[in-house]
Amino acid sequence: MQSQPRPCILAVDDEADLLATYERLLGRQGYRVTTATTRSMALDGLGREHPVLVVADLRLADGDGLDVVRAARALGTPPLVIVVTGFPSSESRQQALNAGASAYLLKPFRVATFAGLVQDLLHPQSRGPRP
Repeated sequence: MQSQPRPCILAVDDEADLLATYERLLGRQGYRVTTATTRSMALDGLGREHPVLVVADLRLADGDGLDVVRAARALGTPPLVIVVTGFPSSESRQQALNAGASAYLLKPFRVATFAGLVQDLLHPQSRGPRP
């Protein structure tokens, strides 16, 4: 019997340590993680990988992470998108949400917070009552 392919998550950030954290954490949750360190790599990966979720930094070396959000949301089956930034502002938050982001997360964040957000977005039916 052939096993189901693992759902893909595309993680886009120019911080290698953070990408490694995403790979470890999301891999343990059963996802296949593809990483990109630039806007152009992310745009290439979107069409090739068909991710169920994109985690995109707002500031990338070669451009704006919002371009990645818009491109992801324009796909035939658009993935959910978490925008991550170390330079938060109410304006960037609104721009991210307007571009189609499902969530806006501030760096640095707790791993448990990120894992919970991924779980809530990808498996909302499993969300129990919150205290």
